[in-house]
Formats: sequence, C-alpha cells, structure tokens
Amino acid sequence: MTSRKTSIAAAVALTAAATTLLVPTAAQAGPSTDLSADPVVIGHRGASGYRPEHTIAAYELAIRQGADYIEPDLVSTKDGVLVARHENEISGTTDVADRPEFADRRTTKVIDGRTVTGWFTEDFTYKELRTLRAVERLPGVRPDNTAYDGGFRVPTLDEVLKLARREGVGVYPETKHPTYFDSIGLSLEEPLVAALEKRKLDDADDEVVIQSFEVSNLRDLDTMVDVDLAQLVDGAGGPFDLPGTTYASMVTAAGLRTIATYADGLGAAKNWVLPRDASGATGAPSAVVDDAHAAGLVVHVWTLRRENQFMATDFRVGTDPNAPGDMYAESLAFLGAGVDGLFSDNPDIAARALADWLADQD
Repeated sequence: MTSRKTSIAAAVALTAAATTLLVPTAAQAGPSTDLSADPVVIGHRGASGYRPEHTIAAYELAIRQGADYIEPDLVSTKDGVLVARHENEISGTTDVADRPEFADRRTTKVIDGRTVTGWFTEDFTYKELRTLRAVERLPGVRPDNTAYDGGFRVPTLDEVLKLARREGVGVYPETKHPTYFDSIGLSLEEPLVAALEKRKLDDADDEVVIQSFEVSNLRDLDTMVDVDLAQLVDGAGGPFDLPGTTYASMVTAAGLRTIATYADGLGAAKNWVLPRDASGATGAPSAVVDDAHAAGLVVHVWTLRRENQFMATDFRVGTDPNAPGDMYAESLAFLGAGVDGLFSDNPDIAARALADWLADQD
C-alpha cells in the first residue's frame, strides 16, 4: 500500500447460549474503517458452530445470522488454486481418509516446525480436491454437525468472494502457513491479490481484510494491495517467520506501534484482552485495546465459541465441557472491554449481543 489507513473493520469469535436464531445485527449497514464506528461480527469459518466449517453452507448460514464478514482460511492446491480449509492437512475436515484412490497420498511433512502426518491440499489438483466432501472437524464436540458430513464440497476462494459480493457482506481471508507455501513454490499472496482484483475487491474502501499470524507476508501484501490488513497474535509463541519474536512482545505499546506501520488491525486471542486469573475466570481488561487504539489499530478478538470448554470459567454453565455456556454474556464482556469486533463460530449469538449492547449505548 502507498498509505496506511488507521483502522479496519473486523470482528472476533464469541461463544454463548445454544441458539440458531437468525438475528440481523445492528452493524449490518456495513463494515466501517472508522474507530468510532459500531463493532462488527465475523462468521469464523462461517457459522461453524452449526455446519461443517469452511463450506458454502456454513458461510450462507453466517450471513443469515447477521455476520458482517465471512472468514475463509486459505491454502493452495497442487495447481495453485486457493481453497478454504483450516489447515492444508485435510484428514479431519474431509472424507479423504475414506477414499481408497487417494490412499497413497498419505504422507508426513514438517509444517512450520511441526511434524504432521495426513493428506495435504498441495498434493491434490483442484479437480481432485473437488471430488472430496467436507466433514465436521469436531464431531465429539458438535455431533449435530455430523448430519451434514458428505454434503458439501471444498469451496474455492473465488466462490467465497462471489457469495460475499452477492450477499453484500465483507470477506476476511487468512493466509495459512505462508512461509511454508512459499518454500514449495505455491505462494499465497499473488493468487489472493489476483482473485481480489478479478472480483474488483482490491480497493481501500472494499469490505476485505487480509489476516495472518506471520509478519513478512503482511508486509509484502502492504505493497501489493490496498485492502486492510490485520496482524493475528496467538496467546503464546510467536510468528514462524520471525524466530525470537514473541506475540507477547507484539502486544506491548511499542509492538503495537510497529504493527501499525504495515497493518490496520490486531486480531487478538481473547485472553490478551480479558486475561484469566488462577481460577480461569476473566479479570479486568488489559491495556491492549487502549494501546492498540492509540496506535490507530482496530482490535478484533477470536475465537468465541458457545461450548463451555472454550470459555473462561465465569461464563460456563454446568460441568459438561461440550454443553453451551453463556456466550451472550461473554460477547457483552468483550464489547464492554472496547473491542471493535467479534469473531464467532456462532454469529447469531454474537449478533444478538451486539444489537443489545448498541441499544444500551443510545
């Protein structure tokens, strides 16, 4: 980019009570690049609390439930087609393990320093990958979602862009393992930018945010495209492409000012915003939101999911880790802490909480 904007429209994941109400969000008028604008809701991998993640059905449901953005994680096929999968290893998200014709594709690789065994998108052509069908990644946690196993194909980035354009919502793609894909000659940045240009979604005012846990590819994208960029920070570790750099150092006031030189927003693991005490309950908000805003960054937290196991103890209901907790209350807590958006597997709950929170601000 030739100039940096001071904010992005983005959101975070929240998890609350079990409901599939199709609730329009008060932010549905559209994302904004103004820090004073209303927060937004991002459908994390679609409405992945109710449908297998990264399927057109999950994205469509997220839109109906009030999401302002839908989020495709991007990996590459052997022939350079960008597709939406949480990881390039797909044994947990497709039926590839049940396909005898692909049995010999099972292999072991080192991805970002981790040894991973399974089937990988980069070993399949787009045509081959399209023969697979999506399955629920967390069947033990979300058994109802398994009813949809085998019903949906793996969507391409272009299909997601067309859906978002048709439905009038934003797109929030994440580049997965960009250093790894560069190392095998399947760079993600160029085809991503080309896809945005093809759909005329590459301008600064388009409702697109590109996110990454790495830094170098965001810096590259800053020179390639004018859409907003978001630096993701996990709760531990650091960016793979910058050995020795920790995410903890990146969320200091100085670190956030550095992020603001190449990005517009911070995608924060939720414990950075509402730290937990020794009992696992949330305490007072940290300085991260205020420091990010002072640097000109929007803050969106991830990921809020409605199941108890994904929540701080003060939002859990009962002792069953897979039962719904009070994601509505959790959403309100993060909105009260000043975040600018919510990534959620359950956009209906996040949208309802946001609408009520905005009504209370009037």
